[in-house]
Amino acid sequence: MQREIKGVNTMENILKIESIEKYYGNKSSLTKAINNISFQVEKGEFVAIMGASGSGKTTLLNCISTIDKVTSGNIYVAGRNITNLNGKELNKFRREELGFIFQDFNLLDTLTAYENIALALSIQGVKPDEIDARIREVARELDIESV
Repeated sequence: MQREIKGVNTMENILKIESIEKYYGNKSSLTKAINNISFQVEKGEFVAIMGASGSGKTTLLNCISTIDKVTSGNIYVAGRNITNLNGKELNKFRREELGFIFQDFNLLDTLTAYENIALALSIQGVKPDEIDARIREVARELDIESV
């Protein structure tokens, strides 16, 4: 989504990666899994991360999703620097702001899609009488009203 601010065109960043690095090991045996990567994703963009086995794709996704911490650099999600969030802040961020789409669904197969979403909302502490409205709202946004 493009915005205009005093004659300057800007895009709305939903993800901004600034000079991130992720190293494993020690000085005598250092592995550079991510070596100085910077990019940004604008609202509405579709991004694919591709590369050879061992090129750092999973490490990059783990850092963006806060499963792993970067060695240096910054990661911004919707303008918020998530690089140095503490444990409590990380839990809240993961619970309220992150979502994953897996190749193999990773849903409870005894539940419907609706029930899987309702379960996640229930774990978040959403009141039972609000769950249906929340699911319907998200379903509309994702164009999956048939859940």
